[in-house]
Amino acid sequence: MKPDVDVLWLNLSLSLRCLHRPLLRELSYRLKVAQWDYHQELDEPATLAVPLTLLHDYLKSLNHPVHLAGHGISGVLGLLYARQHPRHVKSLTLLGVGPHPAVCWQSHYYMNRRLLCCDRTLVLSMLVSHLFGESVRPLARELACRLQTALEETPSPHSLLGDGEIPPGDSPVPLLVCGSRDDIVVPPETLTHWQHWINPYRGDQIWQCPEGRHFFHYFQAKAVSRALLQFWQASAIAPLEPLQCR
Repeated sequence: MKPDVDVLWLNLSLSLRCLHRPLLRELSYRLKVAQWDYHQELDEPATLAVPLTLLHDYLKSLNHPVHLAGHGISGVLGLLYARQHPRHVKSLTLLGVGPHPAVCWQSHYYMNRRLLCCDRTLVLSMLVSHLFGESVRPLARELACRLQTALEETPSPHSLLGDGEIPPGDSPVPLLVCGSRDDIVVPPETLTHWQHWINPYRGDQIWQCPEGRHFFHYFQAKAVSRALLQFWQASAIAPLEPLQCR
């Protein structure tokens, strides 16, 4: 039996799965939500080509197109997939992805390693503060470890040798771009540059969360969930069932 899925959340970093759970839990009250994970082995090449192929194998097995969603480099995977196989995608939701998709927290990490000539531990410690804010200080060491693991297990076009490139903008399916006003990776002035590729006639939108840094969907799960559900409903792509009391 083929799985019945409304929303497919993409995740290329198993070590960061816990940061997506609050949002997925909120969405699951209204829609059938599945998470698609990819784990890169240490001896595999760091390329998005392999997960793209595997994602296509999964999506073409479904009975209908789905809403694709993802954060950061996982959202970039969704963008690249929608460009190649738009007929399998109802809509695309990108969280923490700028109009130049190659810019992500991983590219910030490698840029700081090259500019500051610091070791990995110090740069990761700085990155935790920038990505999450000072409120997570008690969890700073654990988050730094998770980010370090994510660097090793996530297929990324970036490395200490240089940054990769991904063509900007251009989604062939209805698009929702979400960001946070205090995100340093995709700041508000950068997020607004998506306007060059937004198509209001098909319901494309840009939405900004008041706060939450780069992982705003973890800290503001309810607000982000409302924005996503309103986008899918307003697009008249898939009518939602009435919300049941809980």
